Amino acid sequence: MKRVVVTGLGVISPVGNTVEDFWRNVVEGNCGIGPITRFDSADFKVHLAAEVKDFDPFQYMERNEVARTDPYIRYAMASTQQAVEQSGFLSTVSPERFGVIFGSAIGGVTTCFREHAKLLANGPRRVSPFFVPMFIANMASGLLAIRYNCHGLVMPTVTACATGASAIGEAYEKIRFGLADVMIAGGSEAAITDCAIAGFSNMKALSLSDDPLAASLPFDLRRSGFVMGEGSATLILEEYEHAVSRGAPLLGEICGYCATCDAYHLATPRPDGKQGGRAMAESIRQANWQPGENVYLNAHGTGTPLGDIAESQAVHEVFGEHAARVPVSSTKSVTGHMIGAAGAAEAIVCLLAMRDGVVPPTIGLTEPDPKCDLDYVPLKARAFRPTLTLSNSFGFGGHNVSLAMRPVRG
Repeated sequence: MKRVVVTGLGVISPVGNTVEDFWRNVVEGNCGIGPITRFDSADFKVHLAAEVKDFDPFQYMERNEVARTDPYIRYAMASTQQAVEQSGFLSTVSPERFGVIFGSAIGGVTTCFREHAKLLANGPRRVSPFFVPMFIANMASGLLAIRYNCHGLVMPTVTACATGASAIGEAYEKIRFGLADVMIAGGSEAAITDCAIAGFSNMKALSLSDDPLAASLPFDLRRSGFVMGEGSATLILEEYEHAVSRGAPLLGEICGYCATCDAYHLATPRPDGKQGGRAMAESIRQANWQPGENVYLNAHGTGTPLGDIAESQAVHEVFGEHAARVPVSSTKSVTGHMIGAAGAAEAIVCLLAMRDGVVPPTIGLTEPDPKCDLDYVPLKARAFRPTLTLSNSFGFGGHNVSLAMRPVRG
């Protein structure tokens, strides 16, 4: 099996549009949630979201490209350009040994609703000829392949809230099994629209709080749902020897991946968290976890009543008597839930926690739920140098993904 390292990172998020701005705000606990500005939410149950702010797509794309793409694609192009520039791999890899696995849980929903409104108001001739390629969920991966001349495997992942993590895991396995030397992996989402917010809120998935600091409350007794976020995150994965031979930045090593399915309910997790736990257990097995070593877990932790309990139970099952000394935090308390981008953004958090020797906080956690009894790093970041990090992502449909990462050692 080949070793797989990370050589580039990029992010567009509710708390920053560069990796360092994103990380600083996550560590400082600067919440990215605020009033919805994308539409008038006066008649809605939900009035808060975690929107991307001050994003300029023209820094990354030509004017005609911007006009012909949905926001989720623009975010993907931006985060990936950041990652590609940091990695510097382009001139070192054959196009046939280079792939893209980049997903979106929902795709171009902004475009879909806008063009449907045109159809109803002005008839079929007014629908954009670019509607279909702007809307479909594979187009971010396709346009990334075109931009960077990728002739290998190019595909999206669509596993709801686990989408970004699924992309990383599947890209990892392509390199691990010797089928590629470099992979672009990640996820993007731009679904803060009136219809999407109405749908999520009517299924009682979203927090109804009007206080930005008391809306996304993972593991807190007051939690009542997640806060819709958006953005994009990209990782460049590379075969270890290939990266070392060209002097690439070695930002961390992917050393474990497992995907499982609850096979239980379309939106509710298994109450016992068993299959999510199985994904964690297999990931740390692959990563050769040793009892007593410093482990940090970035939890899925959306702030839903059932999900947080199930995940906490799974952590107990996996780590046993060692669970109490594993710092666990949910950065969704800061970023909101970036949906298809969440898993990739949270993998970046794990890599940076290892780099800087600090684990980010779960902000807002002032009334711990007795049924969630782990160390959730409440309110403030903590100095802690992990030798192993684990990132969990669980999605509607029962999708469970766990990624294990370590610092790169020779």
